[in-house]
Amino acid sequence: MSPTDIGESTEALGCAHVWKRFGEVIANRDISLSIARGTVHAVIGENGAGKSTLMRGLYGLHSLDQGSVRIDGELIETPSVAASIKRRVGMVHQHFMLVPTLTVTENVVLGDEPVERGMLVLSRAEQKLIELGERLGLARDPALFRRRVGELSVGEAQRVEILKVLYRGAKILILDEPTAVLSPLEVDDLFAVLRRLRQDGSTIILVTHKLDEVMGLADRVTVLRRGETVLEVETGQTSAAQLAHAMVGRELAKSVRTTRQKTISPPTMRLKVESLSVRRSDGSLALDGVSFSIAAGEILGVAGVEGNGQSELALSMAGISTPERGRVRIDGQDVTALPVIARRRLGMRYVPEDRHGRGLLLDATVEDNFLLGVQEHYRRFGFVDRRRLEIDALERTKALDVRPPDLSAVARTLSGGNQQKVVIGRELAGRRDIPLSTLVCAQPTRGVDVGAIEKIHAEIERVRKDGAATLLISAELDELLALSDRIVVLFRGRIVGELEDFDQFAAGELKSRVGALMLGAA
Repeated sequence: MSPTDIGESTEALGCAHVWKRFGEVIANRDISLSIARGTVHAVIGENGAGKSTLMRGLYGLHSLDQGSVRIDGELIETPSVAASIKRRVGMVHQHFMLVPTLTVTENVVLGDEPVERGMLVLSRAEQKLIELGERLGLARDPALFRRRVGELSVGEAQRVEILKVLYRGAKILILDEPTAVLSPLEVDDLFAVLRRLRQDGSTIILVTHKLDEVMGLADRVTVLRRGETVLEVETGQTSAAQLAHAMVGRELAKSVRTTRQKTISPPTMRLKVESLSVRRSDGSLALDGVSFSIAAGEILGVAGVEGNGQSELALSMAGISTPERGRVRIDGQDVTALPVIARRRLGMRYVPEDRHGRGLLLDATVEDNFLLGVQEHYRRFGFVDRRRLEIDALERTKALDVRPPDLSAVARTLSGGNQQKVVIGRELAGRRDIPLSTLVCAQPTRGVDVGAIEKIHAEIERVRKDGAATLLISAELDELLALSDRIVVLFRGRIVGELEDFDQFAAGELKSRVGALMLGAA
């Protein structure tokens, strides 16, 4: 659809012939877009397709090499964040732009503080936020605005980001991967808010890779592939399968699993956890007497609403945190008191849920990130064998289609999904000196597109076939059902249910059962 098809009177945001390059990489190639006022318009594509780059250019976060931007039909000569905010455009970024040590109200007014007689006055701003939060369902508890952001759940922090742009009067909202770190229940809450905003006349640009969300919320969708527009269509005139094909340029495999692991006799138990109890930093009990075992070649899925002990379980398994009580054994050896590096020597690998905080050195190159945690593997006579590292890193980046395919690229410059591929590639790489025996995988496909999910799932299935025991912690129930042999459900730090032999359940019954357990229902 061209800008003239909609007309200036109904267009909220648009651009024409936008180009953006980063060195030799063309992130956006001759993109034209027109978004109708009062609609939800999804912009989708694989990780590295140019979605976020385009939105940052339209918002004014970085300059365009070529092209023009329009807001409410007005040509913006020099796009900038100030020009966008002035015209009531707000952007909510994938990685939150909040200060953890400040309160919610202080974060919202930061840069636009209400001052009277030289004194900071937050009460008026807080009252406006309370009214806004109640009207849109973003915050029903007034006490939220006095809490420090560092104390909030991920879902609450996401709402604060939206409140921040709405407080400044935004009527055009750009949401960059807003559900990447949310649980299914938090996604439902967020979408209810977005529907209310649309009813109030707001325009929402939804940058995502999750096709079910596009089909359930968006009025229109634009598909980018390798920096170019390959499809623009009304959602009512397409399907998730057609959109997936447009995103990756091929048909996707429906599932990587053909059979489930059956109990072997006697089973070779690789990971055994006994009565594990872990406390959070505030002293509360995160895990309370958790026990399970995982056999060689088996995947145990862990389901639960975020905040019920999943993060603490992953950290305990990896050796990053020490439990208060209980035992962890790998291949029969007690590793409860062993740190990360010692567990890695026993063949444990760990994919963290926070790729920025624990998975990557963001200011290091892709090649150097492939060295993290496996330095001993590449050390020769006290020096790193750079040639061997380069060969392995190239092999893994090609296998997972990391974009751009440049080992010298700084990790920070990669899209979130491509950063995740680097972590997966490093952790799941085969090592002749120390075979992978146990894999702890926490949110392995968070913020990743459908094509990359297919590759990551194939990698997890590969190490399973090689005999690894895999602990798979995921907020994506479909992912757990696709990959797991058994699923346990965590609720308030305890295992409240275990499900296996999935074929015995009728269509939809298994999901309903897991969902009920996630909410604490017996």
